[in-house]
Amino acid sequence: MLRISRILIHIVVLYIIFLIGDWIQQTWNLVVPGSVIGMLIFFVLLLSNVIKIKWIEEGTKIFVNHLTLFFIPATVGVINYFELFSGKGLLIVFIVLLSTAMVMVVSGLVTQWLMGKREVPHE
Repeated sequence: MLRISRILIHIVVLYIIFLIGDWIQQTWNLVVPGSVIGMLIFFVLLLSNVIKIKWIEEGTKIFVNHLTLFFIPATVGVINYFELFSGKGLLIVFIVLLSTAMVMVVSGLVTQWLMGKREVPHE
């Protein structure tokens, strides 16, 4: 029961940061979505050690473990508006494959670069 309570608190902290970002976006009529603003706020809070990773680690693991469930609404949305995609289907498939490959390559290169910076030379 204690673990579930801790996970719920972690998720509530993340949700509050999202709500703050959404509030900023709506208050100042920004073009950037509130979720992105919340993510930037969360990033700054993590960098400045205002929020420690331990404080939200279990809640974030739940999100990452069930990440595929968050893509179901987007998939259903595409199915609902299938007629918009019907004329350019092959082009969209090409763009999706190309962008996926680009994300994989860039992520791999950034990860290798960061891991290279972390390695301590042996004496």
